[in-house]
Amino acid sequence: MLQVLHNPRCGKSRNCLAFLNDSDKEFEIINYLENPLSVAELKVLIKKLNIKPIALVRQKEAVWIENYKGKTLSDEAVITALAKHPILMERPIVIDGDKAIIGREIDKLEGFI
Repeated sequence: MLQVLHNPRCGKSRNCLAFLNDSDKEFEIINYLENPLSVAELKVLIKKLNIKPIALVRQKEAVWIENYKGKTLSDEAVITALAKHPILMERPIVIDGDKAIIGREIDKLEGFI
């Protein structure tokens, strides 16, 4: 079963859910703002996404700008920031077993699921 890391206030995230609702795939919705991922869970997710931790960060969020912008951060520090401030995480993220995708574009989702 697919898992979707979802932010209900995000239009891209809502569009992803609408697309998945129209598909024949079963999925579980995880509101990552209410149930933040731990550092260990974020490391697993980043591995599934096959990206560097900084690529998972929404760098235009106020929390990032106020606390981290312009600083040189290690991958571990970026992951810690994501765990502390889940709003920084790109969304939606669709997880299928050992792989995942940031599902902001429907055409990429079509090729993923």
